[in-house]
Amino acid sequence: MVRNLRILIVDANQVRAAIIEEGLREAGYHELIRVSGMTGLVAAIERHDPDVVVVDLENPSRDALADMFLVSRHVKRPITMFVDQSDAASIEEAVEAGVSAYIVDGLKKERLKPILQTCISRFNAFRRLQQELDEARSQLDDRKTIDRAKGIVMRLKGLSEEEAYALLRKTAMNEKRKLVDIARSIITAAEVLK
Repeated sequence: MVRNLRILIVDANQVRAAIIEEGLREAGYHELIRVSGMTGLVAAIERHDPDVVVVDLENPSRDALADMFLVSRHVKRPITMFVDQSDAASIEEAVEAGVSAYIVDGLKKERLKPILQTCISRFNAFRRLQQELDEARSQLDDRKTIDRAKGIVMRLKGLSEEEAYALLRKTAMNEKRKLVDIARSIITAAEVLK
């Protein structure tokens, strides 16, 4: 049994939208919402809160891909895009726009389920990587902040690096605060007292 996903279908062509809808229903997806175009797509996504967005653009223009970039950055959902024809630049733009699956000349109802599963898996993998990258950046920023505060403490108190770090840690434990928060306070105080 397929987990029931809420799927938003974006297609101005009623015949092609019907093919997508029929294929999704046959694949076991029943919570389907159809909108007829890109206009107001962010609002439609916010209103219907779909798990996945399926977009059918027979021949995507640069403007349509730019719109997809804005949509994907705002709504953070897996997006599958079907197109009839494409070129390398369009594919690259679609991927940059956050489209998880870009299918050229592949709108066949029997292919919808595996394409959708691939789209969701790819989106989730990318999201995990992005979260790991964000955490690593945050940790690096915290480390830089702590090192900067440690330098201030070393200079003002005439301590070694190890002693300054130990003092920061002790202060954080005594005040039940994070080390980076203590470091930020020291940096702020040092800037005020310049």
